[in-house]
Amino acid sequence: MTHRRTLAVSAGRPPRTPGAGVNAPLVTSTTHHHGGEAVYRRQLGTVDSEVSAFEEALGALEGGQALAFASGTAATSAVFDVVPTGSGIVVPDVCYYNSRVVAEEAGDDGRLRVSVVDTSDTEATCAAMDDLGDVALLWLETPSNPMLRVSDLAALTEAAHARGALVAVDSTFNTPFVLRPLEFGADVVVHSATKYIAGHSDALIGATVTRPGSDVGERLTRRRHRGGAMPGALEAFLALRGLRTLPLRMDAAQAGAAELAARLSQHPAVVEVRHLSLPDDPFHDRAAEQMDGYGAVLTFRLGDAAVAERVCESVRLIAHATSLGGVESLIERRARYAGDAAHGVPDDLVRLSVGVEHVEDLWADLSQAIGAARSA
Repeated sequence: MTHRRTLAVSAGRPPRTPGAGVNAPLVTSTTHHHGGEAVYRRQLGTVDSEVSAFEEALGALEGGQALAFASGTAATSAVFDVVPTGSGIVVPDVCYYNSRVVAEEAGDDGRLRVSVVDTSDTEATCAAMDDLGDVALLWLETPSNPMLRVSDLAALTEAAHARGALVAVDSTFNTPFVLRPLEFGADVVVHSATKYIAGHSDALIGATVTRPGSDVGERLTRRRHRGGAMPGALEAFLALRGLRTLPLRMDAAQAGAAELAARLSQHPAVVEVRHLSLPDDPFHDRAAEQMDGYGAVLTFRLGDAAVAERVCESVRLIAHATSLGGVESLIERRARYAGDAAHGVPDDLVRLSVGVEHVEDLWADLSQAIGAARSA
């Protein structure tokens, strides 16, 4: 089998016609002259387009059929929307805020019955599915944002399927180079491709990946078209360009995150560090069993919310900004947002998305920021 690093470069290319470009062309027209089924499909972005090229490449990396959306939240909403009305769904207690809100609003509207549980606790998750009775969907986010909890994919997928439920996994933190949920039996993989896949903080785009020909994949396609959640041509073009260097960026970012986590764990001002590479991390063993790496996001705590906020304000190289997965490192205190604070995120927890800068420069910046925050 072709290695994934090679697939990232080679998949989604146009035919090798003499004189033609090696990249899928950027076509910005939203209207096309009539000419049969092929033109109709082109207008939908399903053939011979930047969108279809991106989908082909991402699908090859995940081992399934990818479907691009206008954003990660649009992809998430589509998954919830294909769940039959009145069904039960299980979602993590701490995860990406918008995912939790989309699920809870569906519950508040009476469309779905929603159970919230720590999905890293396999027994509690199975109990939550049993309590719902008619459970249609288990939504997992592993590692979870921002608490970095890791769910047992094999066990939970088997348990969910035994109860007649689909399993969807938000794998944004991983990318296909760290984890491929379809290999563990998941039915849907969801990405905010805005993050690592596009990788340059300049494209808003999401995606789902399902098994080729699956019923849920067909339902998601219909939901995307009817809901108007197609990504733009430029966004798909940028995401595909970013995907070409994804393995190189992930290697660099993961190595940097592991090194910074190890150093932070020895810093006298830091009371807790979480990164799955650390041998004493509570989810290290589970991550080692089912992942091909440990990710590029780490968290640390300083024992005081004000000090944590000042650290984020004192960095000079690292950007004090929301998001993750770009080539630049980003830092923020997550509980500064009411939603995360209400969902149990400690008020002194700092999330650091490590980019591809040299680790010594990142460490120097972190060290001076911690020193400045403590002396203020």
